[in-house]
Amino acid sequence: MESTIKIKKIKEWTIGGTDKPIIISGPCSAETEKQVIQTAKQLKANGIEIFRAGIWKPRTRPNSFEGVGSLGLEWLKQVKAETGMLISTEVANVKHVYESIKAGVDMLWIGARTTANPFAIQEIADAIKGIKIPVLIKNPVNPDVELWIGAIERFYNAGITNIGAIHRGFSGFEKSIYRNIPQWEIPIELKTRIPEIPLICDPSHIAGKRKLLQEISQKAMDLNFDGLMIESHTEPDKAWSDAKQQITPMELKNLLDNLIIRQEIPKGISFETLDDLRFRIDMCDDEMLKILEKRMKLVHSIGLYKKENNMTILQPGRWDKILKRSVEKGSKQNLNRHLITQIFKTIHQESINEQTKILDHES
Repeated sequence: MESTIKIKKIKEWTIGGTDKPIIISGPCSAETEKQVIQTAKQLKANGIEIFRAGIWKPRTRPNSFEGVGSLGLEWLKQVKAETGMLISTEVANVKHVYESIKAGVDMLWIGARTTANPFAIQEIADAIKGIKIPVLIKNPVNPDVELWIGAIERFYNAGITNIGAIHRGFSGFEKSIYRNIPQWEIPIELKTRIPEIPLICDPSHIAGKRKLLQEISQKAMDLNFDGLMIESHTEPDKAWSDAKQQITPMELKNLLDNLIIRQEIPKGISFETLDDLRFRIDMCDDEMLKILEKRMKLVHSIGLYKKENNMTILQPGRWDKILKRSVEKGSKQNLNRHLITQIFKTIHQESINEQTKILDHES
């Protein structure tokens, strides 16, 4: 269901131009005045117009570096004065908001932990009410698109229309090559629900390591993201926080130079072939819906049979056979094993739901 939120188009923002992709870069944390100014000047020399730095750093555990605090805002002001760059930082409470606004910060972003807390989001939204400043909202730590949209709605209801979303991946228990699992379907769902919202990718927090930044950045561009927020430091290996995911300003330039920027609707091409292929896909979708309808009717009949014969809904042996058979057959047809598994798990769960309704219904 599409949201009723009407976000201002990104070209109406005053955030340093409209060329795609919009790049926001700077160190994970502001550490020293020298580090902040040097990083900013090198980024500016490489064409970056929006500087980011963490002033207050929410960390998972105490006794780790949690930012220099308000002192760092003075360094950001100096960046703005000496380079003309726009400055941005993360805010997690009302105090952060007031101090950032007072320091002339041009853009605020909301961290993943804060996004997950509706009370904190509402307090921050109320504090910003009436102030024309862009606000970027990171996804919550867990893959919950409703929680993400809820945070966006709270700012929108406070009169903020310069709103963007940042995809930084999601925490998970399973082992992964990523620091935070991308789960690209979540930001895609967000964009489907709120088509106008500018979508920024944060490859640094998804990757957790430098070698994955190019791949993730390219994936974001291929998915038509509006920009990237990438952490950059003059001496990444000496960074006081998240050293492994930061790159130098020159490495950032090389990354951006190697990006392939695609167009949603390129000029001067014929859509006849594309329209034909899309028409065929629509026909396939219609066929799938008819097959699903037929399958669910059979599931209904099975549910009636199980009720009549006092049988359990879940038959593990049968389900294992279905899944194994489907995955093996799909693999022979060059279909992704993960795709087949997810599709059949979803169908199986709906079959369980249908049979449960039948067994629970009184005769």
